[in-house]
Amino acid sequence: MQVADNQSMLNPTADPIVAITTAPGRGAVGIVRISGRRLGPLVEAICGRALTPRLATYGPFRDAEGDAIDQGLGLYFPGPHSYTGEDVLELQAHGGPVVLQLLMQRCLQAAAEQDAATGAARLPRLRLARPGEFTERAFLNGKLDLAQAEAVMDLIDASTESAARSASRSLAGAFSQEIHHLTDGLINLRMLIEATLDFPEEEIDILTTHGVAGRLAELEHTLTAVQSKARQGALLREGIKVVIAGQPNAGKSSLLNSLAGAELAIVTPIAGTTRDVVQQTIQIEGVPLHVLDTAGLRESSDEVERLGIERAWAHIASADAVLFLHDLTRADLPEYAAEDAVISKTMAEKVPGSVPVIHLWNKSDVAAGAALPEGAIALSARTGAGLDELRQRLLQVVGWQAGAGEGVFIARERHLQALARAASHLGVAAEHLAGPAPMLDLLAEELRLTQNALSEITGEFSADDLLGVIFSRFCIGK
Repeated sequence: MQVADNQSMLNPTADPIVAITTAPGRGAVGIVRISGRRLGPLVEAICGRALTPRLATYGPFRDAEGDAIDQGLGLYFPGPHSYTGEDVLELQAHGGPVVLQLLMQRCLQAAAEQDAATGAARLPRLRLARPGEFTERAFLNGKLDLAQAEAVMDLIDASTESAARSASRSLAGAFSQEIHHLTDGLINLRMLIEATLDFPEEEIDILTTHGVAGRLAELEHTLTAVQSKARQGALLREGIKVVIAGQPNAGKSSLLNSLAGAELAIVTPIAGTTRDVVQQTIQIEGVPLHVLDTAGLRESSDEVERLGIERAWAHIASADAVLFLHDLTRADLPEYAAEDAVISKTMAEKVPGSVPVIHLWNKSDVAAGAALPEGAIALSARTGAGLDELRQRLLQVVGWQAGAGEGVFIARERHLQALARAASHLGVAAEHLAGPAPMLDLLAEELRLTQNALSEITGEFSADDLLGVIFSRFCIGK
């Protein structure tokens, strides 16, 4: 992997780092991980002997007096053949919080011991790892590119099976391979353009003989396909915020319970039962949906209910999709229709035009055959009728493609933005080429900017402050 020009490789004398890598709490197994240079003396101090590389060795982990803190497995991976590219020691012990803390403190203590005879440090000095520092070192040492490094945390955070599989593809390099393929094509195209600029006296029409226009069009087509996959991957990673809204007693809580398949929200015939937001994450074809049941929208003198309604409007304004639930059994009542019209007007003012509002007419099991507005969905939250149509409509309005889960790699918002910039520069390049007198110098510059935008995804050209933000969001020990 090519490492970013503005990033230096880790200093060979950099401090080793240590952290508990398993989740807080009690468990069958807990792991303490150390990464650094020349960890051999530290291995012997903790395990009482040298360990055979990449071979699990069972034995005691000893304190300063030689007594056993615990019995477990020691694994030693000499660099560069390790996760971080440095020497890595993993101590797999019983998963009690106190045991793991004792082990970590023993590692720090052993690393700080001094040679009494010479005053020189016998062992490398350890410090506690920052969030994401193990993976950051893997990136800086060329073991992972930036897209793969981000996929590590995406795999941990995956909320559905499809999201986990997509993150695994990105970690294995599927996304990076797509970017490298595009970058290779750009480099070849830039070479042709630069050759034309450097040797104009040759009078060779490189643009024609090498099919530059065709190559550029092919790159645009490939980039469009990568953007489509990335958008699907972003949906799998981020999920969709879906807000259920409507008047009291329209069946919003019943709809949430039906979608979730569990009794999450209290359902009563009393108006104003739901006073705060109830949220549940469900999945449709592997896409996470964060569904929020909100307070019924109406004028209220009750202070608690009024605060719940304010929160409801705040969530509606920030939704990715809104389910506007209507009551078929009250559709003919003038006062109900008038209040629905007021809510629709307010919703049009608060919800961005790009956010879809799906109109649902509930209680179709009671008011069967009622006429509905065009595009509306009749359903029964009680019986489940119409829910399948609603699920498919949700996937449709947010841009999910049926069967897209296969082959999709996980993606983040910054990836989408980088791809959009690359597409923009490539489009401008095509315009420079299509003119009656192709402006090759401007074309070459746009191709360079396209390559830079793509390289931000894998980390070849990434600002140090961006790296700091990315890795600071990792958990400690990863």
